[in-house]
Amino acid sequence: MGACVSTSSRSTCSSRSNGETVPAPCLGIGICGQKKTKTTFFDHAVTLQHLPSIPNRMFTNGKSRTSCIFTQQGRKGINQDAMVVWEDFLSEDMIFCGVFDGHGPHGHLVARKVRDALPIKLLSFLHSIQSGQNESNQTCFKGNSKKSDAGECEKDGSAEDKLNSTWREAFLKSYKAMDKELRSHPNLDCFCSGSTAVTVVKQGSNLFMGYIGDSRAIMGSKDSNDSIVAIQLTVDLKPDLPREAERIKRCKGRVFALQDEPEVPRVWLPFDDAPGLAMARAFGDFCLKEYGVISVPEFSHRLLTERDQFIVLASDGVWDVLSNEEVVEIVSSAPTRASAARIVVDSAAREWKLKYPTSKMDDCAVVCLFLDGKMDSESDYDEQGFSSATIQSNHSGNAVESDDGQKSEPCLQRNYTVRSSEENDSYGKLVAEVNGNGDTVTSEDQSWLGLEGVTRVNSLVQLPRFSEERPNP
Repeated sequence: MGACVSTSSRSTCSSRSNGETVPAPCLGIGICGQKKTKTTFFDHAVTLQHLPSIPNRMFTNGKSRTSCIFTQQGRKGINQDAMVVWEDFLSEDMIFCGVFDGHGPHGHLVARKVRDALPIKLLSFLHSIQSGQNESNQTCFKGNSKKSDAGECEKDGSAEDKLNSTWREAFLKSYKAMDKELRSHPNLDCFCSGSTAVTVVKQGSNLFMGYIGDSRAIMGSKDSNDSIVAIQLTVDLKPDLPREAERIKRCKGRVFALQDEPEVPRVWLPFDDAPGLAMARAFGDFCLKEYGVISVPEFSHRLLTERDQFIVLASDGVWDVLSNEEVVEIVSSAPTRASAARIVVDSAAREWKLKYPTSKMDDCAVVCLFLDGKMDSESDYDEQGFSSATIQSNHSGNAVESDDGQKSEPCLQRNYTVRSSEENDSYGKLVAEVNGNGDTVTSEDQSWLGLEGVTRVNSLVQLPRFSEERPNP
């Protein structure tokens, strides 16, 4: 399932042979859990920096065996949304999905950090809980265990209750550890920057969800008439929710909306009209953590049925302009499953232009998980235009910036087209026109109109240029 990474000379992945039981079970990415060790599984994974190369883990626009994901930069600057789908997460029947919406000066870095670190922390806690249960001769961890198979678990309660308790504990601990790491991160300022998170884990017919902020998860399911209906799985944790507002006010924080945006309640410091956070829970935002903003996730568990068709996770850039019913209709009527996430984002972009023509479009990120585990053929996928030039970083084509400020090499899948000499000449002239004044053109200096499509000039400026590949004049 995953490439084995040796964390020490003594740590190697056990393999199954002749049906023998593996005493130290390998986790989904191939690093074995070791008992009674001070260095955690999470520490090894981050130190070795092997996350981007892990098989069955997708975090850029594209599709997997069971899902498709797509994000698009808005008109507010760098894309601060992040997303991930991780198949074979802890076992072959387990899938992790997440959408993370950053905000503040360093929100894009916070969202990426949470995208990479939170699933690993969840894995680590799940493995430690499982190890503790195995030592106690309990087998409640498996998501598909039935009451008849629960054995000793039924003595202390139903298997389902113990399963819920296990996953709830893992989600709560991993979110707490994530926020603690952000607070002490040496190279990432999270004082006035943060990120939402909506995360789901599907294991067999079980769906476990943990979330903070206003990113949302919904499900498309068939009703008694076989019509697809929308079911909202999470709650947008806004400051004006009664329980959230009560907690914030109890902690001396203030909740009110500005006059020019009365529909957007925000959280403010008790002594200053800042920073105006539009959500009640978030990672980071430590300027407000003493005044009611928390990172404790809401947790829920749902048993899936054959009528349940797909799950959609998206940032608020989508939900601000599209309803649950509209998103379900878009996904269910998409010409191919691989194009569903992209069509949702395209539809949101059009609605932003129609509903809020004077406002800047927000970033949009969408994950579509199809519960029957089926996707389109590669030919269908290619017809939707994904494979012509897929950028494996952000939409501007820049190198992916790591959390410690280092940049990796930009990765662009070439479509192997060849320019004629005339096209090369025009290409050079166009670049000269864009940069004719000799100044460096940055994304912040441009009027990036995400709603009006990508012009030829914007494409050239945003994408990396490989001048060594052009013939000399």
